[in-house]
Amino acid sequence: MTTAKHEWRKHEKELYCPKQQTVQVTVPSMKFLVLDGVGNPNHAAFADDIEALYSLSYRIKMLPKKGVTPDGYFDYTVYPLETLWKQIEHMEQFDKNNLQYRVMIRQHDFVTPDVLEAAIMNVSKKKSLSRFKDVRLESIEDGECVQILHVGPYDDEPESFMKVEKFCSAHNLQRVNDEWHREIYLSDARKVEPAKLKTVLRVQVKRG
Repeated sequence: MTTAKHEWRKHEKELYCPKQQTVQVTVPSMKFLVLDGVGNPNHAAFADDIEALYSLSYRIKMLPKKGVTPDGYFDYTVYPLETLWKQIEHMEQFDKNNLQYRVMIRQHDFVTPDVLEAAIMNVSKKKSLSRFKDVRLESIEDGECVQILHVGPYDDEPESFMKVEKFCSAHNLQRVNDEWHREIYLSDARKVEPAKLKTVLRVQVKRG
């Protein structure tokens, strides 16, 4: 019996495909491949981190074709890139060089440290990215959050964050750990024009 492919755009619309209106959601604990870094997202280091995560995520998906089938494996669509952002130092004028980030791609529960190690060994035969050794598997639970779909250039995100702040004020919600926010990239910035980029913006909240 063939099991239908798990596609996050169809099965997890609440978390990954919201509409352009601010909503409150509960985000459960999920596994991610994670890398930490600092600096401007337009610089090469950030691109290298993304390449490392995508290379491993796609290799995990393709392991059965390489003769390695993890326990509990099923076919699926690779999840989108996500990043947690914060400013290293509080500055009056925003500076992209003053950013700290945690870039990540969600994984299904069958992905274990052994599965990750198998993927690293497999993909390292063709690619020699130094960041492979720094990738870790981590469970993260955001819990209660407020999110909005931002459509447009990344530099215009403050307009959407203002809507998030107004929603929180109207619903007696306060941000938890207001230094960090999460971005989920539904569009490939290399292929989509800035005006049509779709990004989920999410912050953790608690009742005021």
